[in-house]
Amino acid sequence: MDTAPDTVVVGGGQAGLALGHHLRRAGVPFTILDAHLRVGDAWRRRWDSLTLFTPRRFSALPGLPFPGDPDGHPGKDEVADYLARYATHFDLPIRLGYRVTSVRPGTAGGFTVDTSTGTLRAQRVVVAAGAFHTPRIPDVARKLAPRVAQLHSSRYRRPGQLPGHDVLVVGGGNTGVQIAAELVDDGRRVVLAAPTLGPVLPQRWLGRDIFWWFSRLGTMRLGPESRLGRRIAAQNPVIGTDVTGLLRRVDRVARVVDAEGDNLRFADGGQRRVDAVIWATGFRPHYPWLEVPVLDPSGAPVQREGVTDWPGLYFLGLPWQRARGSAVLGWVGQDADVLAARLAEDRRLAPARPVIPA
Repeated sequence: MDTAPDTVVVGGGQAGLALGHHLRRAGVPFTILDAHLRVGDAWRRRWDSLTLFTPRRFSALPGLPFPGDPDGHPGKDEVADYLARYATHFDLPIRLGYRVTSVRPGTAGGFTVDTSTGTLRAQRVVVAAGAFHTPRIPDVARKLAPRVAQLHSSRYRRPGQLPGHDVLVVGGGNTGVQIAAELVDDGRRVVLAAPTLGPVLPQRWLGRDIFWWFSRLGTMRLGPESRLGRRIAAQNPVIGTDVTGLLRRVDRVARVVDAEGDNLRFADGGQRRVDAVIWATGFRPHYPWLEVPVLDPSGAPVQREGVTDWPGLYFLGLPWQRARGSAVLGWVGQDADVLAARLAEDRRLAPARPVIPA
């Protein structure tokens, strides 16, 4: 058994890295485990043209500015390279290629963490693996003929992946409208199944980036239980896409309710034949390796501001965990700072027990 220092952080993305920075400053020994072979690979695997909504000045983790034009918007590979640079700059202890297969209570307290590369013991575990785990794809997808290409948005990279001319994009969030716009620009005939669209916000307003206004007005600090926070969370605004222009170039249809062969049927009674479908239908939480009773019936963590009822087990980087910015690159560091202080206090009140060999 490989002994880990005090705290294991599961996930080496932006949340885990920001927490690592603050844990080091707080004097808490820790190890970050990440399944990828390079820091930032989760970003590198997203679609080629993905550009952040947040300008570089609002896309940095604590202690290291994001390089480049502060008012420009970085692409996904820039983000990946920045995260790798961040880990190196602060010499964070990351074990790459460590896929966690089990986190379970230890026989002498703390936790046993099994990975693809070995087993560790820790007094505390922070799950910083994000919220985008398992694609949510409707059951109706199984009814489509094999000749219809299907991709969840997490596997979409570029228009050239898709055969044919007629493409259905299912989902009216930021991802759905961005992919639909790219496919239209590529010359595809696009149908957008988006029964509802959230409020559309411009990327710039009165000469300033919209996130400058969010920062000034405190919007990113809104809590999930505040009245305005609940309203924003329910609306899911679309940011920066010319939705009015897009809707002039695509056919917008109702919710998908059935499929047969290469035809899909919609809630308004219409139907369309398609060559390909992009399911921009989001994700569901999935923690099959977490053998601690802190998940609700849907598989989502039961936590308050990242703290669970199980002593020593925490979460970081969940949407709306403490605030609107909890899962956003430039704001997750604020949650990480609060959680690192909590871990340091827990460690002070309950010193680590001697490690008992397996």
